[in-house]
Amino acid sequence: MSDSHSDGGDCAEHRTAVTEAEVEALVRGICFKTGPPRTVGVEVEWLVHELRRPQLPVTPERLEAAYAALRTVPLRSPLTTEPGGQLELSSPPAASLMECVGIVSADLDTVRTVLAGHGLELSGVGHDPWRAPRRFLREPRYDAMEACLDRTGTAGRHMMCASASVQVCLDAGHEEPGPLGYERRWWLAHHLGAVLVAAFANSPLVNGRPSGWKSARQLMWTRIGAGRAGAPPPGGEPRAAWARHVLEAPVMCVRADGGPWHVPEGLTFRDWIRSRTPRPPTREDLGYHLTTLFPPVRPRGHLELRMIDAQPGEDGWIVPLAVTAALFDDPEAAESAHRAVKPLAERALKLPAPHNPLWIDAARRGLADPELRDAAVACFAAALEALPRLGATRAVLDAVAEYADRHVVRGRCPADDLLDRVDGTRAPAHARKDFPT
Repeated sequence: MSDSHSDGGDCAEHRTAVTEAEVEALVRGICFKTGPPRTVGVEVEWLVHELRRPQLPVTPERLEAAYAALRTVPLRSPLTTEPGGQLELSSPPAASLMECVGIVSADLDTVRTVLAGHGLELSGVGHDPWRAPRRFLREPRYDAMEACLDRTGTAGRHMMCASASVQVCLDAGHEEPGPLGYERRWWLAHHLGAVLVAAFANSPLVNGRPSGWKSARQLMWTRIGAGRAGAPPPGGEPRAAWARHVLEAPVMCVRADGGPWHVPEGLTFRDWIRSRTPRPPTREDLGYHLTTLFPPVRPRGHLELRMIDAQPGEDGWIVPLAVTAALFDDPEAAESAHRAVKPLAERALKLPAPHNPLWIDAARRGLADPELRDAAVACFAAALEALPRLGATRAVLDAVAEYADRHVVRGRCPADDLLDRVDGTRAPAHARKDFPT
């Protein structure tokens, strides 16, 4: 749900109508800015629960009071509120992995202290285990989003109001080919992404019961639809593929200065340009349209990897950040990751992520899938070798090694730990009505 308060960024420079050719040129120029990988960032989303009895609902009034207090404390990372009341910290671009970890860790300490004073805590899980989706923010954007996503069922409300993630942000890469070239990184993100889904799956429970999926959060994304939450078809040149995807993606809403926003049905951005109805789209509308697309890898000048569930523990988010940064930004580790995930590509059947068998198996089974487990073991080993070269501290290395020993080599993920604490570790038939396997 990143960019929930965006005004369109670089695309919102002019209010003149755009043509299809201009859209393609703008998207190509804005979304893949190449150069040596130098910066790293992370966006950490959290559910907010009662400190002592997390199963109890938190009233909107208590959330509002706590969030008003948070707005008075200094933070280096922008803090935003998601539609269901989740909190998100978005780090500034950092010059190193450890700089990123340091900034976000300090900000999280501050946030936790403020919330504890209000009897609340941050909860690291990919989908709320106990509560049904409930919207906290009442704004035209979310009214329109809810109306749009409700057309495909309830998954949109779960995504908006009950999910949380760790989103890793990395530079797009070199223009030239090679392990750090942007085309290789784009390919790697869409195949390694399935391994990251499986290794860090942490959302098996919905409404207090096992859903039958290790990452119910990822299941929700697949149900929203390929146009809204899918990647472009694989195999094409990334810039061209993404520009075509943006033009063919459905328009979520047409904003209005007063009154409710128009929520068209079946209108692509290309259709909007050609029909000029209800008004011609502008560069600002293009910028906004980009923020309503939620693929597992979103190009925003950098690459935003969106597939990782929120992680348990105060520092659990550091492990996927460190592993992902190592596998993309260290050339040797990038080559190792490429070799490890290449055999998995056949299982994708040349279908876009996450709507292909590889990603669906990752969300359903986690590392109980033997091929995904083998790839994860190889990738974690490569990351552990690379992290010292990226300046990782002993504490980060130990955290990654401990995670590998506890989960990866055993074919487990945090979802298995949650299931172990629930009576009956596999979903009974009655618990699977809304989450068919």
